[in-house]
Order: sequence, then C-alpha cells, then structure tokens
Amino acid sequence: MVVDDQAPFLMAARAVIRRSEGFELVGEAENGLVAIELANEVHPDVVLMDINMPEMGGIEATKRIVENLPETFVVLCSTYEINDLPPDAKTSGARAYVNKETLGAKTLRRLWDQRDEVDFAS
Repeated sequence: MVVDDQAPFLMAARAVIRRSEGFELVGEAENGLVAIELANEVHPDVVLMDINMPEMGGIEATKRIVENLPETFVVLCSTYEINDLPPDAKTSGARAYVNKETLGAKTLRRLWDQRDEVDFAS
C-alpha cells in the first residue's frame, strides 16, 4: 500500500512495486485518514508512508495502523535526511525510513527480506 499526497511519488512507487517480484499494490491513499481506513480493509503487509500530508500526516497514521495491525511493516518515506526526521518518527511504529530519492526495487526487497532485523527506532 502506498500513502502519499503527491502524484509524482505515487507514480514512482507504483513503478517500483511493479518491478519488485513478489509485491502487489493493494491500495493507495492521499492522506493518513484515508490510509487508516484502507489499511483496515486490505490488511497490507507493507505500507510506504509519506510523512507530510494534509488532514493527517504519516506519523500519526502509522501509529494508528500499527496499533490496529501490528504485523504491518510500515516504511516512512520522505525527503528528509534520517537525522532530520521529526522526533516522533522513530516512535511511530514504523520499522524503517527511506528517502524518496533512494526508493527502488532493490531497496524495497532488502527492507522486506530484512524486516525482522530492521528497526530504525533503535
């Protein structure tokens, strides 16, 4: 599942998912409120979650999704450098962070394959 309010990133994320064997796009949301509803419907394994969005941002949406669906692997995506992330990003329940410019099929595969070891909060 991809959550972002910017069409260019949604298009890029779709392309990454299409090129990533074993992944299927199960839904898209343009803000955190829609993401929570959609996640409760489709129970995604992975969510690529933008941080800054209107109505509800990705950090709050991540907290609520992980609370309801703790097995969901949420990857925060933004243009921040990792050291410049908002303080509550690491306590949101997201398991990883990817700068949008570096998201690709190999990165997605690596994060998924290492999901039991990845925890950017530590």
